[in-house]
Amino acid sequence: MSQEDQPKRPQEPVKYGDVFEVSGELADKPIAPEDANMMQAAETRVFGHTQKGGAAAVMQSAATANKRGGFVHPGDTTDLAAERGVTVAQTDVPGARVTTEFVGGQVVGQYVEPRPVATAATTEAEAVGLSLQSAITIGEALEATVQTAGNKPVDQSDAAAIQAAEVRASGTNVIAPGGIAASAQSAANHNATIDRDEDKIKLIDVLAGATGKLTADKAVTRQDAEGVVSAELRNNPYLSTHPGGVSASITAAARLNERADI
Repeated sequence: MSQEDQPKRPQEPVKYGDVFEVSGELADKPIAPEDANMMQAAETRVFGHTQKGGAAAVMQSAATANKRGGFVHPGDTTDLAAERGVTVAQTDVPGARVTTEFVGGQVVGQYVEPRPVATAATTEAEAVGLSLQSAITIGEALEATVQTAGNKPVDQSDAAAIQAAEVRASGTNVIAPGGIAASAQSAANHNATIDRDEDKIKLIDVLAGATGKLTADKAVTRQDAEGVVSAELRNNPYLSTHPGGVSASITAAARLNERADI
């Protein structure tokens, strides 16, 4: 084989920030072989197999490329992965099961699996003490977001979605001083001036106990969900909603209420 025919050696390692939406120190870390092995083991424990195109598969491909380039060696582990773990967690929300994959405490993958209404209703009733005959309210749906995306720093798209939800719950366009919409906007403004995610205000700080913070509440409808999704999309630079975020929780609650006809 001539020198020209030999495969070219990569010039830079594949880092977490190259393939996942992560930030801070983790984004600059090359993906190591043992990181990928830990994610494969975590996915297998939860799903019974590794996910096609999932985080483990992406990490394995990146680690292989990094080994080929000589940037990492077999048995290497990223310090953040070793210290903070590589995990897969599942959370039930109205009408769906959300599976989230973490490396070093940051989300690298998320899957939303719809579930049968009966199972969803039973799980939600057990989780928040609802009667199976009770419709899920906007406040309860917002509180469910704490379970699926509570550690997400609040940004403008979250603030807009929360404001849309509060307006629909109250039936008025007046934003209550000190309410969750005002708190979310304040948090988004604050976070825009902060560099480190760990120092930012999170959704859990704004949405914990959301039902009690609303001046009024109502059962979630499809129209409510559409309004919240639209608000989040309009204020996201990538025109997307966050998996397991405000819009996802409101939409799941609307779907369950509609199917259960309550």
